[in-house]
Amino acid sequence: MKPTLLLRIALGYLALFSLQIGLWAMLAPRSFYDDFPGLGRSWVSVDGPYNEHLVRDVGALNVAIALVVIMAAIRLSRDLVMVAGLATLAWGVPHLIYHLFERDGLSVSDQIISLSGLATFSGLAALILIIGPGIADRAQAEQTQAAPTPQGASR
Repeated sequence: MKPTLLLRIALGYLALFSLQIGLWAMLAPRSFYDDFPGLGRSWVSVDGPYNEHLVRDVGALNVAIALVVIMAAIRLSRDLVMVAGLATLAWGVPHLIYHLFERDGLSVSDQIISLSGLATFSGLAALILIIGPGIADRAQAEQTQAAPTPQGASR
């Protein structure tokens, strides 16, 4: 599998989860608070009283991150890949650290599932930061070489 495809898959994973969480929290904050992550589980409501403003802001934050990550996946420019990796890491790592230490109210299976998802999100963000810029540089170089030369111009 081509490195550019792997990078796009990793960015797509981050975008998909950020967008799903973000849209749910923005459009149906009470449902997000009561029912996230779904399937009969409830991870947000165990952490304190409902605050619509906070839930909608978290949703908007996730949508904003998703948009940056989507643009990075489409363009694969070094700068956008770096910004996408940094933004998801800046959001993911503190979120993971919080949940490593604040696990009250969740069953052991919910803790494992939750922490696994948060660790995957942060791990992919770190991986994108480490290998993404090089892949983006190679993709840009390939695009430049493959670009047609205008008639009469030399390379």
